[in-house]
Amino acid sequence: MKMRTLAIANQKGGCGKTTTAVNLASAFALSGKNILLIDLDPQAHATLGLGCDPETAEKTVYDIFTDSTISISEMVSKSIIEKLSLLPSNILLSGVELELASMENREYVLSNRIKEVNGSYDICLIDCSPSLSLLTINALVASDDVIIPVQTHYYALEGLRQLLETVDIVQRHFNENLEILGVLLTFVESRTKLSRHVQQQMREHFGDLVFNTVIHKDVRLAEAPSAHEPVFAYAPESTGALEHKILAEEIG
Repeated sequence: MKMRTLAIANQKGGCGKTTTAVNLASAFALSGKNILLIDLDPQAHATLGLGCDPETAEKTVYDIFTDSTISISEMVSKSIIEKLSLLPSNILLSGVELELASMENREYVLSNRIKEVNGSYDICLIDCSPSLSLLTINALVASDDVIIPVQTHYYALEGLRQLLETVDIVQRHFNENLEILGVLLTFVESRTKLSRHVQQQMREHFGDLVFNTVIHKDVRLAEAPSAHEPVFAYAPESTGALEHKILAEEIG
């Protein structure tokens, strides 16, 4: 059975992208699926969020782009969540675009490499860097679907338009099968008029593209990264854990 690959992308920082990647991956794994999470961000927040130290990782996602002799299976680490494996990142990844600049078909490097593990996992999630970089292009080219986390504030719509333009370029030139799986509303505060207004605006503008599930602002969800744990390990009964479980069920 073909592995399904989902990119979690938004060039705007602070939208809950890594939180979504770590906890959605955990929710899928806890439902019994074999999951690979690729940390494609030089900040390595997803790596940290799954309890892995970027400084001590011997092999990282950087090696995917720079050393074809190393298999992905050699780069993968186990996480604290059963059935969830991690391909870690560290600061070395920040220099990879210079190395890719002169490479032929550089947009397809990740797509070609992850075919190595096609039969090993049910779902691969890619946590993209907060930029519309060559790394993000690689993620979109390699993916079947993209999930776009969007914080419910007034600047969200403009940033979302830029990402949608990038997705359109990738569809036309590199990956015609790429689909937008959905827009995920994050940091939702049901009690504030602003949050309600932006949520309404997003649903009116994008319709069915917006997931039914929203991720509310939640103290436990915010605290979990500082413990280097997914929310399912840190506070399994929290609102954040429940909502990511429901999101995983909605995606299917």
